Amino acid sequence: MEAVRRWRSDWRYPTALLCSYGFFSTVKPLEPFLIPYLTGPDKNLTTEQVNNQIFPVWTYSYLCVLVPVFLLTDWLRYKPVVVFQCAMLVITTALLLWTESVAAMQVMQFFYGMVTASDVAYFSYIYSAVDLKRYRKATSYSRTVHLLGYTVGSVLGQLSVSFNLMSYKNILTFTLVLTAIALLTSLLLPMPQRSMFFHQRRSGQKTAAEETKGRRDGTVGATEHSSKSKTSLEEVRRERAEGGEMRNDAEKGLEGKRPVAEEVDESVVAQSCSQVVLQLWRDFRQCYSSRELLYWSVWWALATCGYNQTVNYVQVLWDHVQPSQNFSIYNGGVEAVSNLLSAASAYSVGFTEVRWEQWGELALGGFSGLGAVALFLMTFIGNIWVCYCGYIIFKCLYMLLITIAMYQIAAGLSMERYALVFGANNFGALALQTIITSIVVDSGGLGLAIIPQFTIYASYFLAISVVFSLRGLYSVWRVRRNKKEATLPDSEEPPDSEEHGFEIQATKL
Repeated sequence: MEAVRRWRSDWRYPTALLCSYGFFSTVKPLEPFLIPYLTGPDKNLTTEQVNNQIFPVWTYSYLCVLVPVFLLTDWLRYKPVVVFQCAMLVITTALLLWTESVAAMQVMQFFYGMVTASDVAYFSYIYSAVDLKRYRKATSYSRTVHLLGYTVGSVLGQLSVSFNLMSYKNILTFTLVLTAIALLTSLLLPMPQRSMFFHQRRSGQKTAAEETKGRRDGTVGATEHSSKSKTSLEEVRRERAEGGEMRNDAEKGLEGKRPVAEEVDESVVAQSCSQVVLQLWRDFRQCYSSRELLYWSVWWALATCGYNQTVNYVQVLWDHVQPSQNFSIYNGGVEAVSNLLSAASAYSVGFTEVRWEQWGELALGGFSGLGAVALFLMTFIGNIWVCYCGYIIFKCLYMLLITIAMYQIAAGLSMERYALVFGANNFGALALQTIITSIVVDSGGLGLAIIPQFTIYASYFLAISVVFSLRGLYSVWRVRRNKKEATLPDSEEPPDSEEHGFEIQATKL
């Protein structure tokens, strides 16, 4: 029993459970073949219905629930939202399996929008469940397993379709079993005791320096847990100082143990909703006060919008170039290869010695231009293998650049509000994506066919490339000019007299 208790208190326990949940919830063998399934004999839907009436619902629902889910994630402390995400995934899979009409598929897309909006809980949970010094490993494990799940799902789907191992409905049934396992795993996750805004370390509204000091001062002793609900914060601090020097887990490194929650009234230690909103706004303004960070965030929002549109509708393009009902398709293999190469390209960023603050914006422009070229080739060549290769190149380039952007933004933040900045960038991308979807894709707007759609997406990335290439060239020129001005006086001898100082100034002029 002692060994079990030590294992449950170790940082590996929540990490292993979260990775298990991430794996089983992302193994989706049918996802690369969703268009053939919906337009085939199982559902008998047309490509126009899927493209212009069903898929846009996901974008709208995602936008509507993203902000509420973000706040609920923090208020409920992550785990309930993770469980909710998996429950919505079960409903999505069941609707996809047992319903057929356009309206039912639209409802399915609405539930799937809630699933994707809840991803913020999955990627944020680990930071409240493990110690600070374990962040890097825990993040690496959870993200790697997440990508591995998609890769395994794509491979299983391709093998099942190519060798007729299972029908589409049997694949969905298998997915439903895996999702049920993920739901059970989510229920076993330990409940975090803190969050970013609503449930901090029971210290009211503290600054980051005060929170750090509080972690060093120790936690509340066992005799102080019966504090009255009207006890003031000053009395709590005084009692903490008198209650002995119990070391904190963050200082001691007790492998993930968390302090017991103090029984202090929520009106004293918790922030109200209005205070949280005000704090959010203050943090938001401070985080985006850096002009360089703002440029990276703008690229993030613009590129993510175009990437989501491309990934969402690329199967429609593939089905247009080579109809799935008449030819063998390899969508699953392409997705698996693109995921693996994307992971490799993102991983390589950590081993690339480049001054991204100088060359980063130029890289954003140049690689975005290559992505635009890949999209143009996919659109106009009309060969399925060109489409597959173009998609792999496009996805790898995006994953490479978004990794650089995440690193630069995280390195440039003046405060630890990564989830806030990343969430705001994704919200901006989703808002722009909603506008594009309602105008270009939705049957209530232009309702364009797939070739005009991808022409717009390719042109969109070309515009991003031009803007950031120009901005990158300006940044390189400015850095070199500043460096030249900074090194010029260093080459001169220090002025020993007033006359020599005047000579140096005259030389500058």
